[in-house]
Amino acid sequence: MEATDRYTVISADCHAGADLPAYREYLDPGYREDFDAWAATFVNPYSDLTEPEAARNWDSARRNADLDREGVAGEVIFPNTIPPFFPRGSLAAPAPQGPRDVELRQAGLCAHNRWLAEFCSEAPERRAGVGQILLNDLDRAISEVARIAELGLRGGVLLPGVVPGTGIPPLYAEHWEPLWSACEDLGVVVNHHGGNAGPAPEDDWDAAFAIWVYETPWWAHRILWHLILNGTLERHPGLRLVMTEQGSGWVPSILDSLDVAAERYGRAQSAIARFAGHTAGSLPRRPSEYWRRQCWVGASFMRRSEVELRAGIGLDRIMWGTDYPHFEGTSPYTREALRFTFADVAPEEVAAMVGANAAEVYGFDLALLAPLVSRIGPTVAEVAEPLAKPPPDARSTAFERDPIKAW
Repeated sequence: MEATDRYTVISADCHAGADLPAYREYLDPGYREDFDAWAATFVNPYSDLTEPEAARNWDSARRNADLDREGVAGEVIFPNTIPPFFPRGSLAAPAPQGPRDVELRQAGLCAHNRWLAEFCSEAPERRAGVGQILLNDLDRAISEVARIAELGLRGGVLLPGVVPGTGIPPLYAEHWEPLWSACEDLGVVVNHHGGNAGPAPEDDWDAAFAIWVYETPWWAHRILWHLILNGTLERHPGLRLVMTEQGSGWVPSILDSLDVAAERYGRAQSAIARFAGHTAGSLPRRPSEYWRRQCWVGASFMRRSEVELRAGIGLDRIMWGTDYPHFEGTSPYTREALRFTFADVAPEEVAAMVGANAAEVYGFDLALLAPLVSRIGPTVAEVAEPLAKPPPDARSTAFERDPIKAW
């Protein structure tokens, strides 16, 4: 069967990281004694990272075999395991406590970036790693962005959120202008992932985690209006922003809301224009135009109800993801999830959402992937066959026909 009869599936949302002891050799030597002392007393808070299945994060051969069975040829790799000196995974870690903690965590993220670059080099045609930075020190953040580019981490950089009250300027502040310039000049994609934008959950309260999960998408969405209304995307037309694992169905209504707001801010006779500031009221384009020029959504384990909104989101803005190896992801039923979500969608549209868009944003070479795709890629006929009901033990919300109504 020709590769053209199969879909090139590139997951825009996968996760990986080293086993904690393995990070030691990737640390700058001056931090290794600190690491030994920290690791000797550290207790991993995540059961899925202490079980045998945790090896999916760092076992290259096993990972490729899993993705082959799922029909996934390429992956954009966000962090998952706990980097050195962090109390928990970096996506949901509380703010550093003091300058020394900042220094150690920065060293830990540098170690992760080195490990990730080596991990990606074991399958360079199918892996695009996303490097990590801290925002506590702007100059060091910019230096690490340059290192991420030098390491060949073509997934770009994971931009942390800024939680109010931490003393770090908000992302709409002029303070960050050199960071946006660096990312644009180096061609580094800016990624914002659900879970790393808002406050960490307060473990002392019974409802803390449920509330954190509920609020997480909103905190993550904020980067969109921050970088549009402060003029960042206007000043940096080459900057690319990807918003991953925070749903995609919210996009059309938020774009409509932003367009209305921007129009009101620019209307001289509008009372609200007096308070909107010069930049937000003088944007030469509508916010939805910046979205369609520079922004994408990493639509992890996409539901059918989201696909039905693809015209409002923008067919060329959507990048499907499996979220491997997370519990809520589509594995081990990715092929079934693709059928459930995309069965009656035109093949050329499916091809764009499940792979072609990600290939363009993250620089995957489709010619290099073609031999693998011809062997493992889901066929067009396979995905076109409707799946009436999901496997009984499927966990992913991708199998929700309607997020409100029961079966």
